[in-house]
Amino acid sequence: MRALISVYDKAGVGEFAAGLTALGYELVASGGTAAFLEEQGLPVTRVESLTGFTEMLGHRVVTLHPAVHGGILARRDVPGDLADLAEHEIEPIDLVVVNLYPFTEVASRHGVKEEEAVEMIDIGGPALLRAAAKNFAHVGAVARPERYEPVLAELREQGELSLETRRSLAAETFVVTAAYESAIAQWFSDREAFPEGLIPTFWKDRDLAYGENPHQRAAYYAEAGARRHLLSRVEQLHGKELSYNNLNDLSAARLLLEEFTLPACVVVKHANPCGVAVAGGIEEAYSRALGSDPVSAYGGVVVLNRPVDASLSAQLAEQLVEVRFAPGSEDGAL
Repeated sequence: MRALISVYDKAGVGEFAAGLTALGYELVASGGTAAFLEEQGLPVTRVESLTGFTEMLGHRVVTLHPAVHGGILARRDVPGDLADLAEHEIEPIDLVVVNLYPFTEVASRHGVKEEEAVEMIDIGGPALLRAAAKNFAHVGAVARPERYEPVLAELREQGELSLETRRSLAAETFVVTAAYESAIAQWFSDREAFPEGLIPTFWKDRDLAYGENPHQRAAYYAEAGARRHLLSRVEQLHGKELSYNNLNDLSAARLLLEEFTLPACVVVKHANPCGVAVAGGIEEAYSRALGSDPVSAYGGVVVLNRPVDASLSAQLAEQLVEVRFAPGSEDGAL
């Protein structure tokens, strides 16, 4: 079994590669990845020993070679493919582990030069991942470090990756490469107020307890690269899992709360505000908001733009509140 590893972000890859070696995998790696794994004391076959070429064009061409892509794309159940491998003395590659150049991180830096951003457009990495994902029937594609541990666990337990796992990895891989291309496209289009195409990418943040109705499934997704979204920098202190309706109401309430700088409280039920108030203090703001329609507030979402103290918390506890959101909780409030 052979694993090709070519990663920009080295976090966790040493442990992952060591686990593969212990399972009998031969490691094949390029440039900096090969040097890193050798420093970890792991045996590594360098890509140039397969291709017969050292990296060229300032690292622009490293793995783009039939000796690499032939080993990835060969179908193990097609005699013609196996014959081609034998004729050209190419060994199959069973696992491809790649993470891409950090284009977005570099291109978004203040004062970055265009040529610096362009050099962060990865060519070989997406090609390797796409080849492995296309041949998921025989090859595993690992595009995110979050997959290292579960992939290694399955290999240890089962001796191989199941077809279902390889298919799942392939799906995730094409999301990764699509998101990467989308970020590059947006960068090229940033001079246009209204470019011809927009391709947003979203990653799942969490599964939700249920959807709009209890029998429906739901999940919450955040846009890739977004620094702020509904649940960013938010900690759930206690309570049951959030549902779709909870988040829908929370979103409506937070958007409305942003309209105010004075101490304010917004109460939302079924995405409709049933109480909104500002006051000299947050406790009075809550009292006014609740007084607008205390019947509809039952089982609603209450958001406040000031920390909650023990006195206000006691008042909140008198109502059935699905979600209470605030920038902080003072001593005794929880």
